[in-house]
Amino acid sequence: MNALHINGNDLTLEAVREVAADRRPVLLSADARELVDSARAVVDEIVTGNKLAYAITTGVGKLSDVRIAGDQIRELQVNLVRSHAVGIGEPLAAAEVRAMMLLRANSLAKGHSGVRAVVIDMLCEMLNRGVTPFVPSQGSVGASGDLAPLAHLALAMIGEGECLESNSSRIAAADALKRAQIRPVTLEAKESISLINGTQAMLAVGTLALLAAEILVDSADVLGGLSCDALKGTDAAFDERIHRARPHSGQIQSAANLRKMLEGSEIRESHRACGRVQDAYSLRCIPQVHGAVRDTLAHCREVFEIEANSAVDNPLVFVGGTNRDETATSPLQSSAASGDVISGGNFHGEPLAFALDFLAIALSVLAGISERRIERLVNPALSEGLPPFLAQGAGLNSGFMMAQVAAAALASENKVLAHPASVDSITTSGNKEDYVSMGMTAANKLKRVVENTRNLLAIEAMAVAQAIDFLAPLKTSKRGQVAHAAIRSVCPTLDKDRMMYGDFARIAALIATGKVAEALR
Repeated sequence: MNALHINGNDLTLEAVREVAADRRPVLLSADARELVDSARAVVDEIVTGNKLAYAITTGVGKLSDVRIAGDQIRELQVNLVRSHAVGIGEPLAAAEVRAMMLLRANSLAKGHSGVRAVVIDMLCEMLNRGVTPFVPSQGSVGASGDLAPLAHLALAMIGEGECLESNSSRIAAADALKRAQIRPVTLEAKESISLINGTQAMLAVGTLALLAAEILVDSADVLGGLSCDALKGTDAAFDERIHRARPHSGQIQSAANLRKMLEGSEIRESHRACGRVQDAYSLRCIPQVHGAVRDTLAHCREVFEIEANSAVDNPLVFVGGTNRDETATSPLQSSAASGDVISGGNFHGEPLAFALDFLAIALSVLAGISERRIERLVNPALSEGLPPFLAQGAGLNSGFMMAQVAAAALASENKVLAHPASVDSITTSGNKEDYVSMGMTAANKLKRVVENTRNLLAIEAMAVAQAIDFLAPLKTSKRGQVAHAAIRSVCPTLDKDRMMYGDFARIAALIATGKVAEALR
């Protein structure tokens, strides 16, 4: 793939996935390098003049009133990285760490962080040569940014801590860098705080979760259409006129997808003159429910794209600033002839925390309505003539009886995980950091919700494929047949009871690749 040239302004979420999962190479753009160098000159001037500036010539957090000067500045950089690398728990996946590295590099490339270009170059080289730091998933409260996860990233850059091997085992960071022929960086003034002070851990996890969720909502439209067909539902509720009368864009899109999924279905034509007036909500209201999920995903994408191209550390450097005060003594704002350094709160993860929680809520609903469709497929009182629990020889065989129970368990677990983390806060850093976002907690919960939802959709996929088989020789639509064939490529018909957990896993992996959603294309 062509190298991605980052400049801090136009990074897309798709490019994040390409670097994180497909190992697209990354370089700092020439224009961005000039801005980075200009911002660095401001920091160097403050250090040379021994001016008071937060996190440049002072300690951090509650210790911001402690003056740091001379040789202590370089020592401070190492101490900050070591002391903040307090991560706990299971490590982030390699793709999540790579996304975090790219996002951190892109934010630094905006030229407001005051780091040397060599720091950004090193992040790019680590990405390009497959050096992936070991980053525990817990330990961040989402302000001042994701300090602990990002400190583990910075730790590897200075040749300390650990990195992940391709088999997920660990190796000393010094050895990983040596093998990749990358020299550890010696951090200079402000560079440690610029590396560890940001929202890139929660954003990395959230970005990959969002991209997965966008595949899930398309897949849910496909499976919802198949379930509607298998349950002999009507397509009248998907009439375009209904949805133009309430023009939420997601609703309009999902209704269009359902019309596509039912177009030309022999099953639909076989009962067009039946006496049923309307279907249950889990069929009739798919556009309204799935559509609301789509609109939520679109909102979260906007939030994530803004954040991916933002300066989120503290303090920030502004070249050629207009608020210079050569006599400034406050560490909150310091000036040099070439610009200003101003302390603020862009590291606060609240915008992301809200979006991450919103995503978990939306996906919980997507999973919940899927579980209701599964219930209708297996319950003989609701399934429009399908065998009880979709079992051949029901009684001797239990069919999908327990599959529905498993789906119910996943749906209910999602409801617990959908409780928002962002409504919580806890005071840290000696009451200096007294209101935090809990954005990383929201991100970690979201990962589980994505996995649960994918697995629940896999159960619906297997169940609806079984239902379609029972309706032969009538055929579903051509798009439905494409989806059915994709499911059958990894899961044969259940002709008698067997262990199904392997089937669910294979179908979930199929859904993750977008193969089921391809029926809409």
